Amino acid sequence: MNEKRLRGLSLQVLPFTEIADLSISERVRKILNLVLGKKIVIIHGRLRPEEEARLIEDTMALVDHVKDFTGIELAVIEPDLKGRNIYVKFKHSLAKKLVGDSEALTVVGPSSIVKEIKKDPKKIELLLD
Repeated sequence: MNEKRLRGLSLQVLPFTEIADLSISERVRKILNLVLGKKIVIIHGRLRPEEEARLIEDTMALVDHVKDFTGIELAVIEPDLKGRNIYVKFKHSLAKKLVGDSEALTVVGPSSIVKEIKKDPKKIELLLD
């Protein structure tokens, strides 16, 4: 794991290979533990929809039980295939089915630090408190 600290701000890059073999509960727990430690987590890859839902559910359960925890901000950035030819789209779709969504980046951070995440297909902007 790579970690960068900047004036109390901590970014942690989490390679998807580090969580690939974990169950949904273990993945969510690992991500939430990092976020509860006031880290902004950047995951190389994308969580499945059921994992994102579980992450949100578990976050909502923690809000009432963990002091100063107000929730998370989550965003995913993926390649923009609009305007690409059918061959490129097919290759991307096939690769995604075979090896997962490794071209995506997922950003998860505590809402007490990350005020807002703005995204478009090419970038993510974190507005910090």
